[in-house]
Amino acid sequence: MSNPPTAAAHPQPLRSDGAEARARLLEAALALFAEKGFAKTSTREIAQAAQVNVASIAYYFGDKAGLYRAVWMDPRCNPDVWDPALNGEPISLEQAITCTLRSFVEPIKQGPLMQQCMKMHFREMLEPTGVWQEEIDTHIKPAHLALVDVLCRHLGLPAADDAIHRLGFSIAGLGIMLHVGSDVINAVRPQLLASSDALDTYGGQLVHYAMALVDAEARRRAACPTPPATAPTPLPSPTGLAH
Repeated sequence: MSNPPTAAAHPQPLRSDGAEARARLLEAALALFAEKGFAKTSTREIAQAAQVNVASIAYYFGDKAGLYRAVWMDPRCNPDVWDPALNGEPISLEQAITCTLRSFVEPIKQGPLMQQCMKMHFREMLEPTGVWQEEIDTHIKPAHLALVDVLCRHLGLPAADDAIHRLGFSIAGLGIMLHVGSDVINAVRPQLLASSDALDTYGGQLVHYAMALVDAEARRRAACPTPPATAPTPLPSPTGLAH
């Protein structure tokens, strides 16, 4: 496990526009938040690791919480993988699945940076500050519901039932495995994650696997159609006699 970055004996001069100072703070904060968590990381440690004045945190981010949120939302760890050409247009099932799985594949191309992001995410789940719940509410849940909507349209369903939600979570799980199981994959077959091209191949195959899951669900429904809803049996009166 690598140690958090430390200040150099002779800090390099910063760009006059402040962009480099902000970038240094983001990188140093990510390493420290991933290693120690939000509560146990001090602003002084972050500033020292970033080789900037501690007042820079307040200047660029407001406070430690603002810096934490900025690290969490850093596009290097959360790249925009939605195809702009699809905005406002109905998309096919394969396009929706591709966008879903790319959101898991693309960040891995960041290498060690993504490993730190994942450690920070795990720490947030164990020691919540609120940003994980916000992530669920504002990004994960809407993305899941959007995929479910496309699944319903593809399967000709008026509304999603539990099986469709399970299917949506299972499709996302194909991508999640790349993150939670990366150590195992690297131990068994490291070339699967060794390059950008290898990850693109992996991602493309995941799309095919996901489409197979959808086909399996379609066949299951065709073989076992849902019975029509029936009126509930009336409860007996308190005396046990029907009125």
